[in-house]
Amino acid sequence: MKINCSLRNNNLVIRLDGDIDHHNAQIIRDAVNRELHRRDAKNLVFDFAGVDFMDSSGIGLIIGRYKEVNAAGGKLFAININPKLNRIFDISGLKKIIQCYESLEQAELNA
Repeated sequence: MKINCSLRNNNLVIRLDGDIDHHNAQIIRDAVNRELHRRDAKNLVFDFAGVDFMDSSGIGLIIGRYKEVNAAGGKLFAININPKLNRIFDISGLKKIIQCYESLEQAELNA
């Protein structure tokens, strides 16, 4: 699992490359929490361009980050979701609480 964090227009962008499963969820959670506090970002954008698989641990990871960002007055966005992940987002109900876009630029317009 590779995690790339960058700050763009007060949005912390987390680009993930690899599977999001119970082996990686805690690593991702720790990295995101650390970067959220270190960079003092308002919004969080998960870029799933490099993710082919996500299990229930990944769903929990996203919901947990959503709750944290939402409590601080920010928003959580998901971008670059492939058809397989899109199905997981639909079935799990993530799309009801998280705004999903095809690109970072689209997410920034709604931040």
